[in-house]
Amino acid sequence: MLDRKKKINLIVVISGIVLLGLIFYFNSNGSSSQTDNVEELAKCITDSGAKLYGAYWCPHCQEQKDLFGDAVEYLPYVECTEEAEACAAAGIQGYPSWVLGDRTVLLGGQDLETLAEETGC
Repeated sequence: MLDRKKKINLIVVISGIVLLGLIFYFNSNGSSSQTDNVEELAKCITDSGAKLYGAYWCPHCQEQKDLFGDAVEYLPYVECTEEAEACAAAGIQGYPSWVLGDRTVLLGGQDLETLAEETGC
């Protein structure tokens, strides 16, 4: 009887370890592909001619950049406190602002889905 209980306990422990391993594998794989997708989106947005305008002191600008994580490096970001003339020429009236390739202005923070749709990405 003791041997049977040990076998059942061993099977339960092994099953738990396998299950945890699978959960870890799929979670780490999913975040990697999500990171790749965001990077592709950032590059596509850049290729579309869109630009993000903002200011270092603007919390919504930081939130907008944070949506892209490390892929933010691929976005054309214009810091309006340093490039005031470029921002004025683009007609920027609030932060953050996206100016698309066709000169359409999206005022305020945008989610990734909206940016993908508006830029054709």
